Amino acid sequence: MLVLGIETSCDETAASVVAAKEGVPCGEIRANVVHAQLAEHSRFGGVVPELAARAHLERIDRIVQKAIDDAGIGFDDLDAVAATAGPGLIGGVAIGVMTAKAIAFARRRRFIAVNHLEAHALTVRLLENVSFPYLLLLLSGGHSQLLSVEGVGRYRRLGTTIDDAAGETFDKTAKLLGLGFPGGPAVERAARDGDPRRFALPRPMWRKPGCDFSFSGLKTAVRQAAASLASGDSQAVRDLCAAFQHCVGDVLIDRCSNGLEMFRNGRTLAGSPALVVAGGVAANDYLRRRLGSFAESRNLRFIAPPPALCTDNGAMVAWAGIERLRLGLDDKLDFAPRPRWPLDPVAAPRVGRAGIGAGVKV
Repeated sequence: MLVLGIETSCDETAASVVAAKEGVPCGEIRANVVHAQLAEHSRFGGVVPELAARAHLERIDRIVQKAIDDAGIGFDDLDAVAATAGPGLIGGVAIGVMTAKAIAFARRRRFIAVNHLEAHALTVRLLENVSFPYLLLLLSGGHSQLLSVEGVGRYRRLGTTIDDAAGETFDKTAKLLGLGFPGGPAVERAARDGDPRRFALPRPMWRKPGCDFSFSGLKTAVRQAAASLASGDSQAVRDLCAAFQHCVGDVLIDRCSNGLEMFRNGRTLAGSPALVVAGGVAANDYLRRRLGSFAESRNLRFIAPPPALCTDNGAMVAWAGIERLRLGLDDKLDFAPRPRWPLDPVAAPRVGRAGIGAGVKV
């Protein structure tokens, strides 16, 4: 089975070809091409939706063709074409979906509309034999959620952000401190040489019941601390980044601890259940190590995709397509792109800026 996956939900234009064999749980990445739109957005300190859509339109054909060429196949060798159909910046999502539909129609192949969040949620199964159910911590620029992954298309949301997402907070912190874009890697680099004890920052929702997140108060505290820094004090910037990152780690572990109890909820699980972390923020090595230590202390199997598969990419979309194809699921060509597409449609919506919709990193 060969599936082409297309990803255009934010600021990466990506395409990938993934193969899967019958009876083999994992897949094989035959090609994975990603173009990050850093040049288009860096001077704005965040993603500008109109510029992102224009850049996708300019590059999508070349990116897709390169993925096909790198895989050493032709379009007629494909079994299906999958594309992120939401949630995300709707201009970019529409471009990816229309490209996938055009290929599927022209080559008479199956079309699969993939939920971007589900693609992140299932990425670990592309690389490792991970059984359902597992506890998922999904962290990105627009989403911070804890979910019980019961199966393909079956998700129970345990908690979500009530305001800002973790990735957005990293980006805003980098912008406040003049560290550039993308903000997450910049903050992580600065924090490596910083003292997390120098600044006292709040830990929103820490030690409170439930699994919901809140990062707006932490973001405000960082802004106030940044305003007090002496001009040119680079060590203070590194210390503030370290303190911020440490606080985020504390909050994530606290929320995962509560989420684990809700995940288990009296049911008997075979073997050690897995804690999976996915999404762009999961590429942060400091947070991976802290979450790994937490998992070990709770007798959990800790799994995180390689950093290159945490950020947006076509391989995760292609794999989600394969997971759905294995269940006999595909979509009609009249499927409409969705700016919002919750994984757990029965969960109560949040009023905040993130949660079930797409975050705009500006």
